[in-house]
Amino acid sequence: MDEYMIKGKDIVVVGQQPWDVSIGSNCKNIAEEFSKNNRVLYVNAPLDRITSIRNARDEKIKKRKNVIKGKENGIVKISENLWNLYPDKLVESITWINSHVLFNFLNKRNNRKFASSIKRAMEQLGFHDIILFNDNDIYKSFYLKELLNPAISIYYSRDFMLAVDYWKKHGGKLEPMIIAGNDLCVANSEYLADYCRKYNKKSFYVGQGCELEMFNPSLPFIRPKEVIDIRSPIIGYVGAIQSFRLDIDIILKIAEKKPEWTLVLVGPEDEAFANSKLHKMPNVLFTGPKSPTELPAYIKSFDICLNPQVLSEVTIGNYPRKIDEYLGMGKPVVATRTKAMEIFVPFVSLAETSEEYIKFISNSLLEDSPLLQMQRREFALSHTWENSVNEIYKAIHLSQK
Repeated sequence: MDEYMIKGKDIVVVGQQPWDVSIGSNCKNIAEEFSKNNRVLYVNAPLDRITSIRNARDEKIKKRKNVIKGKENGIVKISENLWNLYPDKLVESITWINSHVLFNFLNKRNNRKFASSIKRAMEQLGFHDIILFNDNDIYKSFYLKELLNPAISIYYSRDFMLAVDYWKKHGGKLEPMIIAGNDLCVANSEYLADYCRKYNKKSFYVGQGCELEMFNPSLPFIRPKEVIDIRSPIIGYVGAIQSFRLDIDIILKIAEKKPEWTLVLVGPEDEAFANSKLHKMPNVLFTGPKSPTELPAYIKSFDICLNPQVLSEVTIGNYPRKIDEYLGMGKPVVATRTKAMEIFVPFVSLAETSEEYIKFISNSLLEDSPLLQMQRREFALSHTWENSVNEIYKAIHLSQK
């Protein structure tokens, strides 16, 4: 990949997640990888008026207000080649507006304010001829290509945003336009790359990185107290237990038809799961939310790992990081078949019905071996941020032909 490596450039990264977000972020990982060979300005989304009022007591919001008032410097150095920008302009909250014409007028004004903050930071840092990398921000970054005049502009698709209410009203018109208007698009799943190609032929699948240092089966783990005395085999899931993402019916049928299996669900659950029949079943255990550092120990205690997604616009193109975490621990995995999941074959069994789930779980229990465990881990370890960013560099090279 050295032939495609980009070095010594100035890269401005914009998107949905600020640097001080408390959860994992693809965009932050990508920015850190960019910064190994380039200078990078990671820009937080500008503070909007409603958020500034609703969350006035939040320390993060106080920080943003202080920057806007000129009481604090908005440029924070993260590392040698990486800076984080808190924009010094307040933008208006406009997503509630029904009129597309009025929304676009106000959105362009918001974009101008946002761009002016970025330009000042670029001048202060001496950035020029930038590469603009937009992480799925349809609204606040819609006009940044024309306002910042980058040498190269990239739209990064990592989720199907139009399935989310916040983006539906205006995003249906704007996302195809922003995809078409960028020099190239990159996506973390084949499904999303295909989606982007509808509007921009220079759209590329670049894979996904994953941080697997904690997810190493050779590390010493203390078996969680909830699973010390429960019956094996243990069929487990870790992550958000939400009915719009997970298929309650599939989980219920597995538990009903295989009472000799114990299903362990680790994570915060929504109301639909909390009120489901699953809580009354003797072979189903909900552990509640756990910290990220606790998850590898739970996964190690599982005999089989699951990801029984609901098939929807939200999930069909989604690249679930948990699959790499499961495989990083060497575990057999059974998941719902989607186009995005096909890259994991043959290391993951893909099911479409509860009957297939039961069949593939049964087969995996019989067929698991140390060799397969090693092969799964080696496959997961190939999904690094270095490899994913190298694919972005390659996409930039190919897009310029």
